[in-house]
Amino acid sequence: MMNRKMTGRLAAAAVALAALVSAPAFAGETLDRVMKSGELVGASTDGYPPVAFLNDKNEFDGFDVEVLKAIAGKLGVKTRIVTPSWEAQVAGRWAGRWDIAVGSMTPTRERAEVLDFPAVYYYTPAAVAVHKDETDVKTVDDLAGKVIGSCSACSYEDYLRKNLNMDAIGTPKFDYIKGDYEIRTYESDGLAFDDLRLGAGKRLDAVLTNLPTLKEAIDNGYPFRILTPPVFFEPLAVAVDKGDPEFTARIKEIVEGLKADGTLAQLSVKWFGVDLTKAQ
Repeated sequence: MMNRKMTGRLAAAAVALAALVSAPAFAGETLDRVMKSGELVGASTDGYPPVAFLNDKNEFDGFDVEVLKAIAGKLGVKTRIVTPSWEAQVAGRWAGRWDIAVGSMTPTRERAEVLDFPAVYYYTPAAVAVHKDETDVKTVDDLAGKVIGSCSACSYEDYLRKNLNMDAIGTPKFDYIKGDYEIRTYESDGLAFDDLRLGAGKRLDAVLTNLPTLKEAIDNGYPFRILTPPVFFEPLAVAVDKGDPEFTARIKEIVEGLKADGTLAQLSVKWFGVDLTKAQ
């Protein structure tokens, strides 16, 4: 009886070991979930062309969207895009609702307390636009006493409040706009643009956001004038929730590979007309 039990246990152990060896090994919980489901759930945003937006086919499109799909492709899985609020993305503790955020997020020290940033994937110039009929504002230092709009809880709001902390390696130095001004925040750039297009000083005097989005707005008929030079160059990183170093390492490896093989540069030129994958 004892020998039969032992033999059965050994046989069962051998079967289990064989299954373990032949099955793919998933190191982290998030990576395990992604590979088993065959789907990478990515948080992104809408209303920020050419970065992320709904195209004429009502499909998500843009630079960030294609970067997300390229990451999923390297994992060998499909992509599903969700659009939680920006506040929810930067707050961390996602509880598995999405796996990764490819939403042009600045890797600040405060955000790094709840998120991991595997890799910076591009740098975007932040610029100020005014209405084209605005004649009093020639440079950003003429904005004292004006009303400036930006997205809420984002790096542009932090910059306007003069507490932007970008500590990513290679971040170019920058100066703040001089003087005092009123800050008005919005859920999206599109809402801020709609207020600025009403005319100089109607609801807004200026908007601060990324330069590619401002140029896209002008191409689409918004009556804006962009002030030069850009106020800062922002390192933008892929973000993942804390607690899964194996997943973080895998995403870092993938993004660095996409940078090394020229994929990120090609996507940048496609959507922005210039390679923004290197610090200016």
